[in-house]
Amino acid sequence: MLQQYMEAIEKSNIISRTDTDGIITFVNDEFCKISGFTKDELIGKNHNIVRHPDVPASAFKLLWDTIKNKQTYKSTVKNLSKDGSTFYVNTTVTPILDKDDNIVEYIAIRYDVTKEVLLKKELEKKEYELEQLNESLEIRVKEQTQQLQELNQTLELRVQEEIIKNEEKQKVMFWQSRLASLGQMLANIAHQWRQPLTELSLATFNIKKAAINKNDEDVKKFYAESKDIIKNMSNTIDDFTNFFKPNKQKKYFYLKDSVNESLSILKKIIKRENIIIETNFMNIEVLGVPNELSQVIINLIQNSKDAFNQNNIEEKVIKITTSKEDRCAIIKIEDNAGGISEENIDKIFEPYFTTKHSSSGTGLGLFMSKMICEQAFNGTILVERNKDGLTIIIKIPLESANG
Repeated sequence: MLQQYMEAIEKSNIISRTDTDGIITFVNDEFCKISGFTKDELIGKNHNIVRHPDVPASAFKLLWDTIKNKQTYKSTVKNLSKDGSTFYVNTTVTPILDKDDNIVEYIAIRYDVTKEVLLKKELEKKEYELEQLNESLEIRVKEQTQQLQELNQTLELRVQEEIIKNEEKQKVMFWQSRLASLGQMLANIAHQWRQPLTELSLATFNIKKAAINKNDEDVKKFYAESKDIIKNMSNTIDDFTNFFKPNKQKKYFYLKDSVNESLSILKKIIKRENIIIETNFMNIEVLGVPNELSQVIINLIQNSKDAFNQNNIEEKVIKITTSKEDRCAIIKIEDNAGGISEENIDKIFEPYFTTKHSSSGTGLGLFMSKMICEQAFNGTILVERNKDGLTIIIKIPLESANG
């Protein structure tokens, strides 16, 4: 029976014996398998043959001090195999005593924990990288928040300067509209971040769970997900901040890129409201400020969204197309939100006109959109009633563009 126990231990563990000078007298097959040495190469050699150069001398001093004092030594040991690779073993070294209580040899029983140790190191590395990403994100958030605060503090001054410079009532209303849009944008930022924060919390929980279960593939997968979420959150800040940068320069850009930017910013609202967006784009290039046009598109989609809810529309569809006609770029935004009465259709671009409740709108969104189209793009914006709603038509001249 004892012999069977001994065989079971030898087959399931990594075993070696050394004399009192640390010379190997016995190794089992498992020791040879993990170290890469044959028994002939090991027996008669000092046990330092598998010593890893990274392990400090103090660790071996502690080992010898312990076992020479007739005590059992336990530790996780980093070793070096014959081919130069590293392996880790949980090691228990026990001195064997004769009948006179003298040490005659040492027996070491080990089991392989290389995978667990490497997984732990990888997890620690990823946790550190994630901490660095979080710190970087916090810095970015603080910087962008400060920029928004500084921008907000200078908005009133900029409005006053515009009044003095232009003495036009429309300029005043334009900046009032920008202030209202800033509030809407800040609300959008908060909404855009709620879901990613929930996803990030779930991903970090899954990393911890996968690590506990020693599932290396899941650890890598959820770590990659976390980095993507943080990157997207950082990009969201940049997207929204760009809308309110002063002194933006005109440049050539493609209409579809400006429309897609608007849809990207509103994607959470579009998903939440179950709005179907259908697009059909031509490759048209115009001259202007891309974010100005994106703001017009956002205003129009927001108006359609509000109309869907106000009129209790179940199947919500917005169709956006771009085309060319008579040396003009054409953007059409068509919805099935119920439309507007004949008596009001000619008023929708007037300042402060709105059919919404006073808590839902200022009446400046479409007025500002009209100003942007006319002043920033030398274009026009028109509205038509369709069968189930409204069609907004934006025309931008192509004489100065490459289109």
